[in-house]
Amino acid sequence: MSTIEKALAKQGQTKKEAQVARQSDGETSTSVTSRTASTRQGKTVELPIEQLAEQGYVTPGADRIIINEEMRAIKRKLLSNAFGPISKTITDANLIAVTSSVPQEGKSFTAINLAFSIAAEQDKTVLLVDGDVLKPSLTKKLQLEGQVDEGLMEYLLAETDQVSDIIYSTNVANLKFIPAGKHNHLATELLSSERMKKLADEFARRYPDRIVVIDAPPILGINETIVVTHFAGQILVVVEEESTNLNDLKKAVDHLDKEKAIGFVINKSKSNKEASYGYGYGYAYANGHKA
Repeated sequence: MSTIEKALAKQGQTKKEAQVARQSDGETSTSVTSRTASTRQGKTVELPIEQLAEQGYVTPGADRIIINEEMRAIKRKLLSNAFGPISKTITDANLIAVTSSVPQEGKSFTAINLAFSIAAEQDKTVLLVDGDVLKPSLTKKLQLEGQVDEGLMEYLLAETDQVSDIIYSTNVANLKFIPAGKHNHLATELLSSERMKKLADEFARRYPDRIVVIDAPPILGINETIVVTHFAGQILVVVEEESTNLNDLKKAVDHLDKEKAIGFVINKSKSNKEASYGYGYGYAYANGHKA
């Protein structure tokens, strides 16, 4: 990460054991790693675990291969920020937006794997949200076409009043999913609405053991990204090794709120021939400190 740290050198930078009753969105606690979704209350979807594993995702029960260990290292830092001592200095630290400077750098792949990895925690739950409402991809990547209908846009349009209508339980313990929903030309305004603010507040505060992972749009040239990242306490910027332009990266980070915890993940790393995915961290805060 030295190149990123150099490029961004001038940029200004508990654990709660709680399992609460989930009633409005039909949640029930469980310690089982994977189960049949039909046994759950409310809306449910069935993730094709074996097929996703074959595509390189960190699925439940996967062997301790390199990518799994890399994601464990990444999530440890994020969980420490969300629930450790530093969480007191970060507003809504349990909301994590995953983005990139431009498309095709692996942000959605990272968001899904991060959610899977956090779901493996024994005392945490994770809600994966497709916030890339202009070009949503999570439903397709998770092979859930035909299993989901209403999503984030339908809720923001008030076409459904209940949050439970857009939250889908899955056959992975502790993992829930909100799809993007239908396309709407007022996406920026909807994401900036009071209804979205209240929804984000509920995500951040209702369940003290929950992490919310939001797959946000790329930063450059897209207004919706800044709106989405505004609600998150932590922002993870995915960088494709030997591809991401450092000038684009700096421009992208210039758009972000320096009061947030801004981290970087290197994707498609060439440093390890056995893995197509690597990681690294550099954090920038408004006061210039690094963690």
